[in-house]
Amino acid sequence: MSDYLLKSICFDGQVRVYTIDATETVREAQQRHDTWSASSAALGRTMIGALLLGATLKGKEKITVKVEGDGPAGHIIVDSNGKGEVKGYIANPKVSLELNDAGKIDVRGAVGTQGTLTVTKDLGMKDTFAGQVPLVSGELGEDFTYYMANSEQTPSAFGLSVLVDTDESIKTAGGFMIQVMPGATEETIIKLEESIASIPMVSQLMDSGEKPEEILERLVGEGNAKILEKSPVAFKCDCSKDRFARAIIALGEKEIDDMITEDQGAEASCHFCGKHYQYTVEELEELKESSRS
Repeated sequence: MSDYLLKSICFDGQVRVYTIDATETVREAQQRHDTWSASSAALGRTMIGALLLGATLKGKEKITVKVEGDGPAGHIIVDSNGKGEVKGYIANPKVSLELNDAGKIDVRGAVGTQGTLTVTKDLGMKDTFAGQVPLVSGELGEDFTYYMANSEQTPSAFGLSVLVDTDESIKTAGGFMIQVMPGATEETIIKLEESIASIPMVSQLMDSGEKPEEILERLVGEGNAKILEKSPVAFKCDCSKDRFARAIIALGEKEIDDMITEDQGAEASCHFCGKHYQYTVEELEELKESSRS
């Protein structure tokens, strides 16, 4: 198993902790979109956050996370599901900024501090459910934390971390989500707060060889966690030529006719994975026929 996520229950059920190694997943996104350092970190952190939220879902249930800030990176959209699959893109992949005052990639500068974080859940029912909060940081970990507290009323803490190499490649990427359950003692909460305040960046720990199991132990202490599940996570896009064909049919006969007469064909591109699909005049004629029925 390459990238994976651990689900655990800690302190005799007082706390849920999810820890994740998403290095290969974020690396694939960086390669597909050819992102520069600040965009890589912003997109990667959003993907890790979405995977952590997705770990609370079942199977084909899915979420969409949308970050809309006023920074140069533009909007970020990420889809994740209960199977550990994720895909995402960033509006402006070519953002590279000076390091911030802490000597880290300036994610806040790329994302911005004015805007919103929206999470939409599709649980396989008739309607979807959406929650939206204003950005409180732009660093994204704090923004996911604020979302959980205000939209889902679950006291939580996120650590989201991406380490970018000098050649723009992804060295490591990972994170954690802690959820405090009703009935957690003050002593447990204080221990967690101290651990969160003192833990180094997860990506740096991973760069030195630590795994999600060791990061979990750093967060809750030795002997305080019971691992419930270890599951794979990966970049996966479900786009296809047939899916885009259905979208073309939905445009209607006139729009398809314009593609035929003006462009002598059509090309559809997937924002999430970068794949391109070509449609010949003959294929468009068939889609036009389908749009009539």
